Amino acid sequence: MEQRTGKRVAIVGAGPGGVSAAIALRKAGYDVRLYEQNPEPKPLGGAVLLSVPVLAVLRNYGIDVINNFGLKTRVQFRNPKGEVRVDLPFNRDVERAMGIEGWHYGILRSSAYAKMLEALNALDPSVITPGHRFSAYEERGNEIIVKFDNGNQVAVDLLIGADGIRSKVSEQALGPLNLFHVGLRVWLAWCEDIPELPKDIGALHHGREVQASYFPMKHGGKPGFEWWIVEKSSADATPPVDPEQHVRKLLAPFAYPMNLFADRTDFARQIFRWEVYNRPSLSKWSNGRVVCLGDAVHPVSPYAAYGMGMAIEDGYFLARALGQADLTDRAAVDRAIGTFEADRVGYCNHQVEFARKLGNVFHRMPKPLAWLRDQVFDRTRLLQSMVEKDYLADAERMSLSLRELHV
Repeated sequence: MEQRTGKRVAIVGAGPGGVSAAIALRKAGYDVRLYEQNPEPKPLGGAVLLSVPVLAVLRNYGIDVINNFGLKTRVQFRNPKGEVRVDLPFNRDVERAMGIEGWHYGILRSSAYAKMLEALNALDPSVITPGHRFSAYEERGNEIIVKFDNGNQVAVDLLIGADGIRSKVSEQALGPLNLFHVGLRVWLAWCEDIPELPKDIGALHHGREVQASYFPMKHGGKPGFEWWIVEKSSADATPPVDPEQHVRKLLAPFAYPMNLFADRTDFARQIFRWEVYNRPSLSKWSNGRVVCLGDAVHPVSPYAAYGMGMAIEDGYFLARALGQADLTDRAAVDRAIGTFEADRVGYCNHQVEFARKLGNVFHRMPKPLAWLRDQVFDRTRLLQSMVEKDYLADAERMSLSLRELHV
């Protein structure tokens, strides 16, 4: 289908952020093409916690997030003995405004992603073009020529880089990625239902240097559990020869119910090792007619539990800022991208930096300080205050500002 000048958008990368942007822009009337390097788009990782503002965006895309989508989960921080240090509260104003109970919902990443693809295909089944690996772009007057390794190229009015942490779009538009290992490794796993465990509580257990955690979720409409281990690592660390034995050893010091999960997990197909990289926070995500989102500009550590969610929000906010703009009008494009960056850059940078801070607090302290930390967290509300102030407060304000998503 021939695209209309002034409405031509190319998105590189069909992850959650790219698909979100494609849905929102297609709904707004843009001619969108989503280019994916793989033969078919697919998500990485196990399950994910999606927060209420993300669910409200997905509902706006036509996805039923209330019936049989995910499991509403109350998240707690606990010590290794299972004693509660933090109980994340629900904001009743947000619940009433959004018409969605709670704050976090657990769902298998592939299940949520499949529903997003269904919503995109319902709008236009021709949006995704697989087998196209981005190589470079070239600015020619008022348009961008996007080039691919297979020799194909396309002329567009706006290029969106949603091609992940090693984004080639971001690298060309914004300069070197400067990725750095944050000193953490995560073992992400999932298993089928464990009937005796409640389906509305998730827990992050913190030992002296290791985190062992779980939350209930749904996959294919059925209950199950995501569980994970966070440990110290480095860019040159050698992965263990026997991951199952290694993970079981890390789990051993933690209280019930962490001992249940390994026996119910197929280590050949239900666990994923993630060496965590970030990049320095950016003050700008765009360069002319090129703008990036998601991990391409703000990869996040697991302490945010928000990587997929922020990428989905980015796609919605970008389309919201563009509105019905004529993309041949450079001033209109600049204004819209400026609005998008004002909405998202500071917010996402704060989430990424706070997540990294929590990772350092729990995994990189010398032993005497780690002992003192645990005494303080066990006997005071300091950690509760930190999480409410630095993690929840901004997200709640953002939720209440999205009036068009309120019921």
